[in-house]
Amino acid sequence: MNRSLKLGLAALCSVTVVYVTQAQNGPQTPQQQAEKAVKTRQGLFDVQAFAFGPVGAMLKGAPFDAALVQKQATRIQTTAGMIPEVFALDTRKYPVTTQAREAVWTNKSDFDQKAKNLQSLAAELETAAKAGDRGATLKAAEAVGKACGNCHDDYREKH
Repeated sequence: MNRSLKLGLAALCSVTVVYVTQAQNGPQTPQQQAEKAVKTRQGLFDVQAFAFGPVGAMLKGAPFDAALVQKQATRIQTTAGMIPEVFALDTRKYPVTTQAREAVWTNKSDFDQKAKNLQSLAAELETAAKAGDRGATLKAAEAVGKACGNCHDDYREKH
């Protein structure tokens, strides 16, 4: 079973557990749904940071490991593909603590396109890593990092 499929199945299992637990506890209030949406988004970005961490370290001089980059790029593709989904609920009208700017929902098509772009760049990173070309891999890693930063510049509050 390939890594993307394994990650997808793991994500699906996690979501299933959440929904089963919610069903057992009864329907959530809109406030609870907003709080859950924020926690889910934060968790997704924590996983993304975990995935990019070793790759970012290589950009700063850590030893190059093409196999590790390939694995992490696959993870970033998966998480990037989930970004639009975890922002489906507009949480602006709820008292929740979030770093998401209003523009996420007022310019949703651009936000979603940036997530799709990140997913594409992560696929390019995976391809470069598969080839084992250090220079091409690090260049692709820089592009992934810039894509993250560009989205943060437009859609994330700085605290």
